[in-house]
Amino acid sequence: MTPTIWTRLDLLARHLFPFGLSVLLIMTGAIHLPVPDLSPIMPSFGLIAVYYWAIHRPDLVPSWAVFVLGLFQDLLTGGPLGLTIIVLLALWAAVGTQRRLLATGSFVFAWAVFVAMAAAAFLLMWLLHGLVIGTMSEPHPAIFQYLTTVAVYPCCAWLFARAQRAVLH
Repeated sequence: MTPTIWTRLDLLARHLFPFGLSVLLIMTGAIHLPVPDLSPIMPSFGLIAVYYWAIHRPDLVPSWAVFVLGLFQDLLTGGPLGLTIIVLLALWAAVGTQRRLLATGSFVFAWAVFVAMAAAAFLLMWLLHGLVIGTMSEPHPAIFQYLTTVAVYPCCAWLFARAQRAVLH
């Protein structure tokens, strides 16, 4: 039996859901609140989203989607175009090599690996940003953003897991 248009639209919406949720979180992280010095330390929701979906549903967030998420984040934040793309694709590829181990391990293990991979990602972003602008900036904002990203990861992972159970299964 041929699926109806509604069945196909439902399937399409379910397949686009992780990407759409990631876009929504990136937009949330780019909101400028009237709090002094908050923007530089906002968590990197794009990094969290790519890490989580690369482990749990890499079929729904392939490399081209990661590229688009990085480009979207660069455009929203006004950063140099391409830096977030490089970092997110590197993270996606690194997670892909350890996906089986991360998917079968405990949450604490996945979070510990995220702590290490996020540190490498922020270091790479800080170094690339320094190369692009021609001078190394103070590392403190990057360190604080790293710490807030690591601290927020469990909440985002919980949200993603709930959404995955509700929408994708």
